[in-house]
Parts: sequence; C-alpha cells; structure tokens
Amino acid sequence: MEVDTQVFTDGLSAAGELRMPFSDTVKYSILGISVTLFVLALGILAWQVFRFCTQTHTTYTQQDTVNRDQLYSDEKSTTARNYSGAPCTRVEHVSTEVRRLSRCLSQASFPSSESDQADGDMVEQANIKKVNGSLRFSIYYDQLQSQLVVTILQVEGLLEQNQTRSLQPFVKLRLMWAGPEGMDVEECTDEEGKRTAAVLWTLLKEWRTRIVKGSCNPLFGDQFCWPMQEDTELHHINLRMEVRDFDKFSRHSVLGEVRVLLQQLNISYPLELQEDLMVPQKDLVGEVLLCLKFLPTSQRLEVGLLKVRTALSEIRSDAVLYARISVQCNQSKLRYQKTSSVARSLVTVFNEVVMFSLPEFPLEQCKILVSVYEMCTTRSTKHLIGQLTVGKKKNSENEHWSLIMRSVRQPIAKWHGLLI
Repeated sequence: MEVDTQVFTDGLSAAGELRMPFSDTVKYSILGISVTLFVLALGILAWQVFRFCTQTHTTYTQQDTVNRDQLYSDEKSTTARNYSGAPCTRVEHVSTEVRRLSRCLSQASFPSSESDQADGDMVEQANIKKVNGSLRFSIYYDQLQSQLVVTILQVEGLLEQNQTRSLQPFVKLRLMWAGPEGMDVEECTDEEGKRTAAVLWTLLKEWRTRIVKGSCNPLFGDQFCWPMQEDTELHHINLRMEVRDFDKFSRHSVLGEVRVLLQQLNISYPLELQEDLMVPQKDLVGEVLLCLKFLPTSQRLEVGLLKVRTALSEIRSDAVLYARISVQCNQSKLRYQKTSSVARSLVTVFNEVVMFSLPEFPLEQCKILVSVYEMCTTRSTKHLIGQLTVGKKKNSENEHWSLIMRSVRQPIAKWHGLLI
C-alpha cells in the first residue's frame, strides 16, 4: 500500500508540472497585454459614445434653428398681411381652407367598395351639350327562329374629348318594353324638376359590344339575339344604343345615343340604318315612395324607402330587389347603405329607414341618390333597374327637399320617378 501511495503522489506532481509549463514572467506578460487591450476597447467605446452624443446635439440644434427661422418668417408674413389688409381676411381664408381639406378627407376616408357605374349614371349626361358622330347598325326579325337580331356595324365621326388619352369606344344596348296601356302612374318629376312621361318601361335585355381602343371610327360587327314568340310584341319595344367611352374605373362617359322604335320599321327583312348620335335621355321605369326626415339638432338625415313600383313583363320567382342609398353633402360623399333584399312584385314593399350623419353645416349642397337593383338568387347576378335623385343644389332645390326643410323633424313621403 505504501508503494502504491508513493506512485500516486509522483503522478500528481508530474501532472502539475505538465499543466503549468510557463514561468511567472510569461504569465505576467500575458496578463499585462490582456489588461492593455481591455483598456483600449473601453477607450474606443467611450470615444464612439462621445461622438454620437455630439452629432445628435448638433442635429437638434440645426433643426431648432430651421424651425425658429421658419416660424419667424411665418410671423413676418402674417404680420405683413395683417397690416396690409383687414384683420378678418386671414380668418376667412383659413376657414375656407379648413372646409376644403375636410371635404377632401371625407372623400378619402370612405371609398366606394363597389366598382360600379351606378353613381356616375345620373350625372354623366350633365356635361353633354353637343354630340358628334353616327351609328351604323342592322336590325332584323327572324320569323323562322322567332328572334330579334341586332348587329352593331360601325360608329363614325367621333371626336377626341380628352387630350391625355385616346378614345376606347363601345356600344351598350338596352331592349326596353313598354308597360301595359292604361296603367295608373302617379305624376312625378325628375331631379331637375321636369315632369316625366307617364309611360313605364321595362328593361328586357342588356348587351355590350367589345371595346375598340384608339379609334374615332371603330368597326364592331357584334351581333345580338333576343327570342320573341310573336312579332306583335315588336310594337311595344324600344331599342336604345348608347356609344360610350370605356374607363377602367367604371366611369364610362356617354358620347351619344340612338333610339329606335320598332313599330315604325319594317324589319321582316334585314334593314341597315345609319343614325346620328343624339343627347342621351332617361326613361321612366318605375316609381319609388321615398320618405325623408331632417333632424338639425343631431345633424342627421333619415331616408326611408317605403315602396318600389315597376312594370313587369314576366314575374320570376327567384327575382329580388334591393336598394343602394348614398348621400353627398357639400361635396363630401358619405358611406352608402344597402337595404335588405325583397321578393320582386308589381309593388315591392320595403318599409326600411337608413340614417346618415351629416358632416357639416350649413348645407350648401346635398344629393340623395337611390339606386334600385334586381338580383337573381339562383345565379347571384344583378343589374340596375333605375335611379332617382333628391336634394339641393346651389341655386335650386327639389320640391321634396323644400318640404322637409320647412317641416323639420317631420317625415315627408313623396313619389319619385325611377329613371334609367
């Protein structure tokens, strides 16, 4: 046992000698180099911190100087304006600018979620005073197949209205059917106060040709067919063909239209016609019983859609109606609201009220736009039936609007013509 202990002690001393082969001088030299590098790193870090603090202070000083100079220049210009004119002039300019900016913010805050041309249809004819060009088309009633055939051939003589882009014309066709004679139609007025014709029309079919880009004399050659059981129905049909300029935001501008009464033509054989474009007009397709109430204290406007009356050529079980109501107040467009869908009939009853919070007073302009759509529940397709507009302009106002302004907080109901 003593021999083993001696051997173990000799092994430990040999291992200790192997782990520490350096002398004390080398150890202290390595320690000194390490301390020197650590002190150097601390110095570099301190220098970087000092440099960062100095640059930040200089930047803040320059910004403060610029702000003071700008403030000083603003004060000088304001003082000069106050001394050069009346003190109230500056206040009027500021209030005008605030109203303009608030209108811009209101328009930007509530964008339309539907890429639809319904809002532009009621105002697209407002700036049309003179139209140019003609439409060449062919119309024919095929007695063997019992169908009406319409072919759009060419549009000639269009003029460029926008210098920034070329025309992209297309033709939109509407096949209108006259309502039953003797139908009791309430006397109603349009948005400009003009009396509408007491004839209800029904939209049977709507087509659209292809788009021809960059041409004032586009060639089409598009053909459309509509099945008809008897040729006697032709006496109640009106064909509307609108030449439009395509816009990718669905704000298609109307360049002119051509109307054809089929009862005035002999279309038992193919008939080719060329008609000059006319200023677009609206057709009466129904009536809407609208109820309005103005609440000045809470700055709210209540729009009630009570009834919609239309002429039906046929009643489909899957057809429903709904309305889209939008309000534009002092050039600020509010978020539109929709009614629920109701099964379509000769008189569709809604009895729904929607509420709008008006952004500002006084009301220099206010327009209420009601668009009525038909939708098929089985196919999930929709099309515009008609629109109506009620409101106040700068120099005129609608009769219904005048009534609610004279009877605030009281609901006023009135029939309005539904136009397309």
